[in-house]
Amino acid sequence: MTPLAALAGLFGIAFVAATILPAQSEAALVALLAAGDIAPWLLVLVASAGNVLGAVVNWFLGRGIERFRDRRWFPVSPRQLDRATRWYGRWGRWSLLLSWLPIGGDALTVAAGVLREPLWSFVALVTVAKAGRYIVLAAITLGLL
Repeated sequence: MTPLAALAGLFGIAFVAATILPAQSEAALVALLAAGDIAPWLLVLVASAGNVLGAVVNWFLGRGIERFRDRRWFPVSPRQLDRATRWYGRWGRWSLLLSWLPIGGDALTVAAGVLREPLWSFVALVTVAKAGRYIVLAAITLGLL
């Protein structure tokens, strides 16, 4: 596999992991880090970009929730969305720092759209959360932590 194909695959998996389909971007990142063929900073950057862009899709879905919420492919259940909306209502935009969580994180990104969080602050906080997770994972994988 060429480095470009590996990066494209990582981006795609990270994007999908943040949206409607289950995917393990962390496993892909660890595998590519272990292979050692691509600079770790570039892998973290690509995974973060894909995951943040996937979260932006969720934000847009939240903005149009009345049109999409009953669709089969909608990324969160009504129960998850209700819980995330309450959490978000209580803690505000800072709850987006938990958007990296495998359970509930996607619902938070949808809730941010529902509750009309400005896109600029959404992207800033989600980037910190998701890139932070990948940085810690890379540091552990490379034996730096």
